[in-house]
Amino acid sequence: MLNKLIVLAALLLPACFANAHEYKTGELEIAHPWSQELPPNAQTVAAYFLITNKGKTADRLLSVDSPIAGAAELHEHVMQNDMMKMQQVPSVEIPAGGTVTFAPMAYHVMLLELKDRSLLSDGKRFALTMHFEKSADVTVEVAVQKSAPDAMQAHMHTP
Repeated sequence: MLNKLIVLAALLLPACFANAHEYKTGELEIAHPWSQELPPNAQTVAAYFLITNKGKTADRLLSVDSPIAGAAELHEHVMQNDMMKMQQVPSVEIPAGGTVTFAPMAYHVMLLELKDRSLLSDGKRFALTMHFEKSADVTVEVAVQKSAPDAMQAHMHTP
């Protein structure tokens, strides 16, 4: 069921982000990096986006970093013993000709040890640098929003 939801989100997101900001490095396209506005007491924030590989060979997202955080980790949600659990992953494969969705309840970037909370309110943007195995590093601007994009709202509330 979770895989179907992730596929649905991947199919819906491109239409939702038709006018959104996009970035390219090598054969990879990164679409609409976003994060949800933080409540005042939050200790971490997550960043989301789509990575599409237009190439004929797989690539791999090895790590990320941001000037607003002391640490950044790649995470995924997995089902273990009938419970959804978040866990850190060492890297994320971007298959040739495929799209990987970074979204709530899927892969995402966790930013820890937050330094500049002023950039985490609605309408602001912050930098996030992605480091790939084959493609060059790329720095994107993550748009902070009060709530998830419409396609994400449907994904987040589907049982």
